[in-house]
Amino acid sequence: MPDLSVDFRLPVACPSCRSHRMRVSRVKNPDDKVFCASCKRYICLYHEAETVLQQGPGSASEALIEKAANTRSG
Repeated sequence: MPDLSVDFRLPVACPSCRSHRMRVSRVKNPDDKVFCASCKRYICLYHEAETVLQQGPGSASEALIEKAANTRSG
């Protein structure tokens, strides 16, 4: 059975494990739940994650990491 989720990177880390890698359903509906890809903790809803992504990273180095990670996994 194919994987029905996709990983992406948020500039905000998981409060439990500090990972930036998040997982959401491949459909990416606004009300889909976003979970930490490492520890599986619920983080937010997808529309909230989109808002964080639109606000952008806090630094130039974070921007490079985001671009590389989200291009590869998107």
